[in-house]
Amino acid sequence: MNNQSIPVRQEVERILRKFTNGELDITDNSHIMRDLDLDSVKVMELIMEIEDYFNISVPLNSLPDLQTVNDLVMAITDLRSK
Repeated sequence: MNNQSIPVRQEVERILRKFTNGELDITDNSHIMRDLDLDSVKVMELIMEIEDYFNISVPLNSLPDLQTVNDLVMAITDLRSK
C-alpha cells in the first residue's frame, strides 16, 4: 500500500468499526463479508457511508471486486484521484 492510501486506510477502519461494534481485528486482508461478518445489507450501508465520507461514487459493477479491506482502500484511492 502506498503512503497516499494510509489516511484512507485509517478512515476505512474507523468506519468499519461502526459496523463491527469495534470487536473484530481489522487487517488489510480481512474479507469484508466473511471475516468482518457483514451481510449484503450492511455492505451496502458501508458503501453508502464511504461514498458520503469520501465524496465519491462507487460503481455498483465494482462491488464484487471489493472483497477485502485493501480492495476497498485501493478502490477509494483510485476513485479520489479521478
